[in-house]
Amino acid sequence: MIDLSVIILTNNESKHIERCIKSLHQITDKIFIVDSFSTDDTVSIVRDLGAAVIQNPWVSYSFQFNFGIQNNPFKTTWLMRMDADEYLTPELAVELNASMQQIPHDVSGLYVKRRVLFMDKWIRRGGYYPIWLLRIWRNGIGTCEELWMDEHIKLSSGNTLQLQNDIVDHNLNNLTWWTQKHNNYAIREVIDLLNIKYNFDSKETVQPSFRGSQEQRTRFLKVKYASLPLFTRPFIYFGYRYIFKGGFLDGSKGLIWHILQGFWYRFLVDAKIYEVYFRAGRSKEDIISHFRTEYGKDLKNPNQSVRV
Repeated sequence: MIDLSVIILTNNESKHIERCIKSLHQITDKIFIVDSFSTDDTVSIVRDLGAAVIQNPWVSYSFQFNFGIQNNPFKTTWLMRMDADEYLTPELAVELNASMQQIPHDVSGLYVKRRVLFMDKWIRRGGYYPIWLLRIWRNGIGTCEELWMDEHIKLSSGNTLQLQNDIVDHNLNNLTWWTQKHNNYAIREVIDLLNIKYNFDSKETVQPSFRGSQEQRTRFLKVKYASLPLFTRPFIYFGYRYIFKGGFLDGSKGLIWHILQGFWYRFLVDAKIYEVYFRAGRSKEDIISHFRTEYGKDLKNPNQSVRV
């Protein structure tokens, strides 16, 4: 066992959480679950598996995850972020067990590769593998940035290294669940894209840089994407992924994935932005007021809900 604890956020994850925790038992028994009052048997499953559990009302991902960092009962040298529908490959577990004691003192964070499975199909192309994510960092050095979407861990100091093996993102729910989830994601994505233009909350984020880390490059590309005209950018993005980046080689399941995740979802986001402009206009204050009354969201504070 290595000197590392893992923080996982859950809400009705009984289909995934046992697989996730059992994969983590290859490296640590210090697992901390922050549950947003699941109504299934998630909590009983994780307790049976020996994980520590606390329940906290959901406000936003960053709020919940930073709450987990602040209330983690395990005073370990390293922290790790996992999602309930992810698991470690055996190869990554072996690599972590062999290397964690030898990490140089000036290294504060470790990147891992994420492997996405969709309908049990590994999505290898379309720019979807490898995706490098900073998932392990020294305790006290990292926090989750306060964004509406695509939140990353920010390090206050130190260097980073890349590990060679993967975590696997393999959600077992059906397409109806997937589309409903992404419909809910879309409004958060709308806010994030509008925030690039209007700067609603003035929060500090990962510094955009094309030649920087994975999350810096992702943020840079998102800023560029936000500057493109509505309804043209989903076509451009899908063409880039499916043709230029070889997504067509992922077969029938890959076709479904790239169309839904790379086009349908992006087009839905643009349609929702269009609706915001149609209903509220383009004034910053009118848009802020619209989201407060229509969605109960305070654009000036991602970690606060508004009663409507």
